[in-house]
Amino acid sequence: MIKHESIETNAGLLIILTMIVISIGGLVEIVPLFYINTTVEKVEGVRPYSPLELRGRDIYQREGCYLCHSQMIRPFRDEWLRYGHYSLAAESKYDHPFQWGSKRTGPDLARVGGKYSNEWHVAHLLNPRSVVPQSIMPNYPWLLETDLDYSDIAERMRALKKTGVPYSETQEEYDRNVAEFGAEVADKLDILNAEENLMKQALDNDYDGQRSRVTEMDALVAYLQVLGTMVDFSKYNEGYFTEFR
Repeated sequence: MIKHESIETNAGLLIILTMIVISIGGLVEIVPLFYINTTVEKVEGVRPYSPLELRGRDIYQREGCYLCHSQMIRPFRDEWLRYGHYSLAAESKYDHPFQWGSKRTGPDLARVGGKYSNEWHVAHLLNPRSVVPQSIMPNYPWLLETDLDYSDIAERMRALKKTGVPYSETQEEYDRNVAEFGAEVADKLDILNAEENLMKQALDNDYDGQRSRVTEMDALVAYLQVLGTMVDFSKYNEGYFTEFR
């Protein structure tokens, strides 16, 4: 009792001992993860973003979309009834930073890809209340008016490559991506052809309905349309109610 009281009345000693206990607890929880190969399970289909999707993600972050929309479906019944299969860690392994979280003013977007048409997304971003009358989301008309700046897309990909995202610049890296993701995906991950690949995806899919130009709307819709589509969850989703409400 006396020893315990002496620790509590000595602020410096209490702080030191508290930090020691926290450090030991943290090491016990964290260190084993570095020696477990299945900490982040390998999930077939997960790939890095294409150049256009990557620019869309940058715009998503710039506009603060993550402040109202999480990309994390928790493993609870009410979550998967509304949104679909719970989020897997592997789905975010190429995200820097990842978009998990629990703050939701709007619905979770982890499985929004393919649920709505490109036209719906454009209308929703221009005027959310035109498709969801009760929405409190602001309008984003400048996305359709602003041409997409992709002059530094190669540098953006190189920066992510330093964090471990497998974009390629050499033949060896390209061949490795072919073996890992297939030739079609490997082509999209080639930094040396980033601008060409970005333009091709934008023009082929015409996300914003303006085929004569590539706008920020193209990029953002491309990003939204890929969310949750890399992994085939169809065998898990039978009976799920995945529409927004």
